[in-house]
Amino acid sequence: MNTIEKFYSAFSKGDAEGMVECYADNVVFTDPAFGTLEGDRAKAMWRMLLSGKKEGEIEVSYNVLEETETHGKATWEAKYLFSQTNRKVHNKINATMVLENGKIVKHTDDFNLWKWTSMAFGFKGYLIGWTPAMKRVLQKGTGKSLDKFMTRG
Repeated sequence: MNTIEKFYSAFSKGDAEGMVECYADNVVFTDPAFGTLEGDRAKAMWRMLLSGKKEGEIEVSYNVLEETETHGKATWEAKYLFSQTNRKVHNKINATMVLENGKIVKHTDDFNLWKWTSMAFGFKGYLIGWTPAMKRVLQKGTGKSLDKFMTRG
């Protein structure tokens, strides 16, 4: 099984440790909600997102479009309840990855933040979810949540 397939297979099973095993120690992850995370912070993000989730609370499907020794592309979807608002989210993501020695060193997830905020926050997200200010507030909040998760050990 290739690295990207292993990564998403683990994700679809809720296996954060299986996911982070696919990352290099110096991995750089970027997406609209978290911004840029490096190394242990990127790994901790997946652990945080999957921690405490019971089977079926997050549904992940994926399609690996391409994988070579140096790069890969995938599309994936996640369906879940956003914990802050208890609203249903169905996010569709395009992922690009750079690989070295069988590990992911750069992972970029791209999705429509306005659509995501509209689902996660309802009318408020629809009104302001597209703004740079909302993106900054969201990234600050996700960063604080990640800090808190990481200090818990």
